[in-house]
Amino acid sequence: MLRYTLMRLGVFVGCLVVVWGAVYSGIAPRGLGNSNGLWVVLLALLFSAPISFVVLRKERDRASIQVAQRVDRMKANLDANRSQEDIADDSARAQGQTS
Repeated sequence: MLRYTLMRLGVFVGCLVVVWGAVYSGIAPRGLGNSNGLWVVLLALLFSAPISFVVLRKERDRASIQVAQRVDRMKANLDANRSQEDIADDSARAQGQTS
């Protein structure tokens, strides 16, 4: 997941540099008043989202498989712990009834 996040950040930074260059060279319009920095960031977000969606598809699928496997392991561990607690509770109750 960290690898995917860093790759996504790299795509955003690349778009930020390209958009910044386009805005300051006059190719893209400037923001209103003092909002030029925000304008550049918003344009970079707008361009980086579809690019990362297409370019990072395989990495995103790989990360989602890892997350799903981790969740399944955690669920299995939780179920195992619950069953151990149930067994311990049942045996404690059985001992309490016999005395």
